[in-house]
Amino acid sequence: MRFNKACVKNVFTVLLIFIYLLLTTVAIFLAYQTISDFLEKLSQPVMSVTYEEVESFSHPGIALFPDNAELLSCKHYYHDYIPPLVDPGKPQTMDCEVTEVTYFGPFTNETEKRALVVRGPSDVRNKELIFMQFSQNETEEDFSAISYMLFSKFSDLIDSANKSEFMRGCEKNYSMWTFSGGFRTWVKMSLVKTSGKRNEAVEFRQESSVVKFNDKRADKTTELFFAVFEWRDPFIQEIRLIVTANPWSSIAILCGVFMALFKAANFAKLTIKWIIKMRKRHLRNKARELNPVS
Repeated sequence: MRFNKACVKNVFTVLLIFIYLLLTTVAIFLAYQTISDFLEKLSQPVMSVTYEEVESFSHPGIALFPDNAELLSCKHYYHDYIPPLVDPGKPQTMDCEVTEVTYFGPFTNETEKRALVVRGPSDVRNKELIFMQFSQNETEEDFSAISYMLFSKFSDLIDSANKSEFMRGCEKNYSMWTFSGGFRTWVKMSLVKTSGKRNEAVEFRQESSVVKFNDKRADKTTELFFAVFEWRDPFIQEIRLIVTANPWSSIAILCGVFMALFKAANFAKLTIKWIIKMRKRHLRNKARELNPVS
């Protein structure tokens, strides 16, 4: 009977040790998984997109690179209405604020560029737009186009102490687009603000539509370019990068895991002490049984 009880106790002890070893393994795996998930969420923030409605935008800067083309007209209109053309191809009156800047490109220092920077539309509620007309004499190029670039505030250029360096920085950080000759390109702009971990960035997105110009002039030795710039809607898209990793919840989970490991280690220590104690008792009892015989 004593043998059976001792055997049952030993089996039960081994079973408990096996269960606690299994729980310890699970706890270690949970700790590893928690740390891995935290590091992954920390390195991969989630994008949160919101829209801010405004009455008017800051006047953007529209930088055009006409090369040999000449700016014939630049006018502000409202409510998406552009009157019929009068004497296309000839200089017209202008009501736009235009600044000319010459600078060396950020990628090729040997090439000097000439940019006409126009103060863009602001009143989005009344659908303010800017209509521009360029002309260019016959060229040897197979295709002709005028490149342009958008940046967030025209006032930043005006207030800049070095306009050439400002334009170099804009060309380095902003995208370039083009519109072709013989067409009217209607560009609708939208503004996107991105807030990252360290800094904020502003970029433009655009939707453009192209309509062919029906050239009825008798003298067609010059090619005409037409461009319209307007805000698409009164909403600024704000993109924020949010880190979803919560250090406090991860620390709480790890604390629970480490407490479980500590309990397991403590149980293992007590179990070993109990086994040693039972072993000593068994040896003493065996010694007592052998003494009368001797």
